[in-house]
Amino acid sequence: MNDLVEGLNERVRALRYGVRRVSPTPLLVRAGIFLSVLVGLLVAYPAQALIPRALLALTVVALLPAIGPRLVWPTFAALVTVGGWLLATLGFDRPPALWRLLAVATLLYLAHTLAALAALLPYDAVVDPDLVLRWLARAGGVVLAAAVLGIVLAWLGGVGGDRGSQAATVAGLLVAVGLSGLLAWLLRRR
Repeated sequence: MNDLVEGLNERVRALRYGVRRVSPTPLLVRAGIFLSVLVGLLVAYPAQALIPRALLALTVVALLPAIGPRLVWPTFAALVTVGGWLLATLGFDRPPALWRLLAVATLLYLAHTLAALAALLPYDAVVDPDLVLRWLARAGGVVLAAAVLGIVLAWLGGVGGDRGSQAATVAGLLVAVGLSGLLAWLLRRR
């Protein structure tokens, strides 16, 4: 019995030591993951589905990627967010608004990129704040470019009446081919 108590005391001491070594930057990155996933879930889900029990479940879903960014939880949270979007548009007949789509896409990407950063940072890492700011600035550039491109393609979809969807499809394919070529060039350049 004495060995059991000693083992428990040793684990408590190790936990205390680990908690004292935690630095603020990795915790802030993980808080950013939690907030971006939670806000993304709240934007994606319809208001009728946000009952207290569902809010508790969505909070747990948002907490999981913040706790385990190296595990499957960021993907799980993204799938739950997309499921909420589909539930809202198909199940509750909410029309897909462009601002809501851009907000959900932005929050999904932000959660994804912050989870990638958190997966690299140990809890006790001393991190220069410029690193996180550059990371977020790069993510902001990607989000801005994707939003502008999405708005232009949505506008092209409305041009030309019935034939506008063909123009948007062709433009989307050209953009996909162009981005694939750019990525291939960037990989070869290494």
